[in-house]
Amino acid sequence: MEMNKKKRKRTLFIVVTLIVVGIGSILYALANRYLIEHVEVVVPHENRTSSKAGETTTSNASNTNNISNPSNVITSNAKYDDSSYTSDDIQIKIDEVQTGSGNDQITYYVADIVLKDSSTLQSAFANDSFGRNIIENTSAIAANNDAIFAINGDYYGFRDDGVIIRNGTVYRDTPVRTALALFKDGTMKSFDEKELSSASLLANGVTNTYSFGPTLIKDGTAIDNFDHLKIDTNFGNRSIQNSNPRTGIGMIAPNHYVFIVVDGRMTGYSKGMTLSEFAKVFANLGCTEAYNLDGGGSSTMYFMGRVVNSPLGKNKERGVSDILYIREAN
Repeated sequence: MEMNKKKRKRTLFIVVTLIVVGIGSILYALANRYLIEHVEVVVPHENRTSSKAGETTTSNASNTNNISNPSNVITSNAKYDDSSYTSDDIQIKIDEVQTGSGNDQITYYVADIVLKDSSTLQSAFANDSFGRNIIENTSAIAANNDAIFAINGDYYGFRDDGVIIRNGTVYRDTPVRTALALFKDGTMKSFDEKELSSASLLANGVTNTYSFGPTLIKDGTAIDNFDHLKIDTNFGNRSIQNSNPRTGIGMIAPNHYVFIVVDGRMTGYSKGMTLSEFAKVFANLGCTEAYNLDGGGSSTMYFMGRVVNSPLGKNKERGVSDILYIREAN
């Protein structure tokens, strides 16, 4: 009898141990995949300012009291206010747009940007590092890179595939989807990653690629049916076909871009946009190319030291892995 009790206790101990180890292994695997930083490449730069992320404020574009004026961001001949910036090389005009009312109201921000040279359009990684699960707020990455204007990128660090070229360097080459390419001549095109090699992209003047999607406008034709779209199955993702916060980039002409950030998930302020609605906005603005970047809680527009929109519908940024930004040439 006593022997049977000892056996039962031993068996119970083994079972409990196996369960605890199993749960621990699962939790570690999830943390390793989605939480623990994996730095693959450190990308140092000489543009870091003394600004701190905590100094960045959040406001609407109509607020004139929160314009920052760091001397190393603007040039002496620049003219700017709460929603515009003009220098010899950069013209930026930001408009807040509201449509609908009540539960159907949508609030979004349109930045019309004309550049003299494409070199003023650059990309940057969170914490100056390439890898998985490395995040910083868009405003912090922007401030650390002397950005005048910035939007969140494709959150490449949430996945381990795609073709990732940034500022002329190939960081990842695992083709899976339709991506966006930005060229030295100030143009942009979406492309099938499985059909073009990284070497051919670089040879044709590609400076940056963004692997998210989908394409909203291609060769002057707006996409109006996204039913075929394959949803990203990463843990925690929502369907991106419903009304959601959005971030996207469009091109009207070489070096003439439109950046749009849509707020959402906040009743009475902005419900967000569907992909079809998003594509139509770019088309109505005259874009011949347009591409959807990471959205949801990531959607953030930054201008002159402040966040223009209301991320997460709460004026609260979510950390991202990368940004696309405008800065004056050195």
